Amino acid sequence: MTDIQWQYLFDADLAMRSFPFVIKGIGYTLLISLASMAISLVLGLFIALARAANSIIFSWPARVYISFMRGVPVLVILFILYFGFPVIGIQFHATTAAIIGFSLNCAAYIAEINRSALSSIDKGQWEAAAALGLSNWQTLWKIIIPQGIRIAIPPLSNVFLDLIKASSLAAMITVPELFQQAKIVGGREFDYMTMYILVALIYWGICFIMTILQHYLEKRFAVYQA
Repeated sequence: MTDIQWQYLFDADLAMRSFPFVIKGIGYTLLISLASMAISLVLGLFIALARAANSIIFSWPARVYISFMRGVPVLVILFILYFGFPVIGIQFHATTAAIIGFSLNCAAYIAEINRSALSSIDKGQWEAAAALGLSNWQTLWKIIIPQGIRIAIPPLSNVFLDLIKASSLAAMITVPELFQQAKIVGGREFDYMTMYILVALIYWGICFIMTILQHYLEKRFAVYQA
């Protein structure tokens, strides 16, 4: 068995010199993550409402969508959008394809989280709102959803953290985000290990900040706790 050459594990000097170049990709990482999360939150809410509807016209398409998106790797979706669609004459910019792909994929998970959160609210809330003369939509937006958000924040935060990390897959369709920048330096300097550790630390830092934001939001919406 050969000795492990620990001296090649991490080159601190290379990491410091390469950091300014690698961090240039953080703009794409945050753009993809934030835009995809915002779009998927909207899509996820409407898909959840369709999934919970009594009409099969709405519920079954929502079920099929959720099943498909949860069963297909997001990398496959990105490849279909970026490399497959040009075959039929539709071409997306790499960043646009990444945002669309991640939005469609995350919306399926968010829909199930929303459906579970909304269904956990006591049905007596609907009855009380009806007794006060509120319509179903007024009850949903003013009473049910605010309470459901409190329940949904922890799992939604996990989806967002997963999305930030999954954004590294955008490098596979040439988006110059963090991981792609690190790969470029790794290939140039013949030291992928140092660059992979560096980019791992950067992702960790981003996710740590997002976790602090999650705790703030949990406290903010705790006012709706029964």
